[in-house]
Amino acid sequence: MSAQDAAAELRALAESGRLIAEYPRAGGLVDRLTGPELDRAGRLLARLDPGEIAREHPALPSVTVGVTGHGTLAPLIPALAAQFARHGLVLRPVPTDFGNYVFDLLDPGSELHRARPGLVLCVLDPNVVFDEVPVPWRPDDVRRAAAGRVELIERLAARFDEAGRGTLVLNTMPLPRRYAAQLVDHRSRAALGVAWREANTRLLRIAEHHPSVVVLDLDPIVAEGVQVADDRLSVYAKMHLTGDLLAAYAADVGHLARQLTGRTKKCLVLDLDGTLWGGVLGDDGVEGIEIGDGRRGEAFLAFQRVVKQLGAQGVLLAVVSKNERALVDQALREHPRMALGEPDFVRIVANWQPKHDNIARLAENLGLAPDSFVFVDDSAFERELVRREHPGVAVVDLDADPAWHVRALLRDGWFDAREVTADDRARTRRYRDEAARLSFLDGFASTKDYLRELGIHVRIEPVTEADAARVSQLTLRTNQFNLTGHRLQPRDVLELTGDTSALPLAVRAGDRFGDHGLVGAVLARRDGDLLRIDNFLLSCRVFSRSIEESCLNWLLRHARDTGAAAVLGTYRATPKNRRVADFYPRNGFAPVGPGGDTATYRHGLADIAPPPAHIRLQTPEGDPA
Repeated sequence: MSAQDAAAELRALAESGRLIAEYPRAGGLVDRLTGPELDRAGRLLARLDPGEIAREHPALPSVTVGVTGHGTLAPLIPALAAQFARHGLVLRPVPTDFGNYVFDLLDPGSELHRARPGLVLCVLDPNVVFDEVPVPWRPDDVRRAAAGRVELIERLAARFDEAGRGTLVLNTMPLPRRYAAQLVDHRSRAALGVAWREANTRLLRIAEHHPSVVVLDLDPIVAEGVQVADDRLSVYAKMHLTGDLLAAYAADVGHLARQLTGRTKKCLVLDLDGTLWGGVLGDDGVEGIEIGDGRRGEAFLAFQRVVKQLGAQGVLLAVVSKNERALVDQALREHPRMALGEPDFVRIVANWQPKHDNIARLAENLGLAPDSFVFVDDSAFERELVRREHPGVAVVDLDADPAWHVRALLRDGWFDAREVTADDRARTRRYRDEAARLSFLDGFASTKDYLRELGIHVRIEPVTEADAARVSQLTLRTNQFNLTGHRLQPRDVLELTGDTSALPLAVRAGDRFGDHGLVGAVLARRDGDLLRIDNFLLSCRVFSRSIEESCLNWLLRHARDTGAAAVLGTYRATPKNRRVADFYPRNGFAPVGPGGDTATYRHGLADIAPPPAHIRLQTPEGDPA
């Protein structure tokens, strides 16, 4: 479908009054749009009632977003509406009066704080500083004004940490030429550039000291040629950033919101011919494909290097290609200019089956949902087929010129994360270890024998400050074994570690084939003579090995031994966790109340089943259980 057709269909939905009913499909249409058509789509979507969308589509995550700043931000809400729709999210905006950001963030009773937003956007522009600069001015005046403003913003960030429960989004301030051009000597212009960059560096470092803060760097957007300011709008409307810059900013906020709601993609699925290299492997042979030599070959090599860079940060790489597997292995192993090799991929699927079928099997094999995949293919036919059969898969449209492949892949920040952890960097190796486990399984007549010989060892221990980022990431990325679907930011996890009534536990696991790392978390708390399990999470990498039963069994015995009368656990249904709906009943808990999508279960601790015999559990006390 062309962008023109997508825009026409979106308008037809709006005119017929069906835009709310078709909101998930509308997101797919918005995904095809750019420029003015995307702006128009945002204005259509911004008119919709978020409450009606949420009632019509309860499975879609809703995100309350507070919007404040120094200048007028009128174009930002429509831009956010478009970006949230294309990511399958419902935007609940809470705009505030322009220029009121200090009050909005400092006062716990402000409209912004009362809305308890998941995201707060405090949009900074150059006038935050230059409104404080005298006339005439010198670079030192700008330095002092910028230092004062940044110090104020640092205090606002600290106050937000104390009063807020969401994520505060700040941004660096681009420097328009019209300020530098007011200085007639180049030495002063250089001094202004130094002062401005020092201020932006301090802004970027706020996130290092405040876990609830994210700072978006606008310099890369401006470097792409996006105009910073329109002098007429800045003077007459106090809109100090252009609509184009706010639209690009909204795209980055959309990526952040997707990550905060557990919708970050995990696996990059790549075609080969025309995507990772030029030519057709089956026709041209290993020696004839284009990679590394010539203009096109250099472009394909540059793309492979970017793919390898993503893989090194925890993005799973996989191949789905219509080719002979032996020839693919030979190309990856023997071609002298290849940046990617067979060890970089968690799976290589090369056959002549339909690609959408192979993607379904790949998802099952990896234990991931297809909507955690990003699919890249130079064939428009294959892309449209995958879009139709797997609507949740993000599909990247490639231009015929491979020089544009990198831009197309990186445009949407599909794999953006708050922080890359050591577990992320080891992810590919751990998924490859899983292939060895599956091969090992083939040698056993029963799963019981397999598990006994696998040598599973589990360590359960209190969450530490060093674990906070990974535990937060588990709550954001884990969807299938996530008993409540609650999302926690690193700051929320850190607060649990300092709460004397809380019992946040990290679950680590390994076996004869290697270390899995931190794969789960149990978030419990004491409430009088009860122990309440607020959430229980486990990575899909370690399903079906009784690790969860082992941890729960220890928790029950710990509750009994520390004087608890019972353990309560809550299950809240989400679109992805239905497979664990019976987790508590299956482990000796009885329902409390009527049940439904949110159900509470109770274990009286009188009859605790023995722990799984095939697991060696290391307890917080340091002794095997």
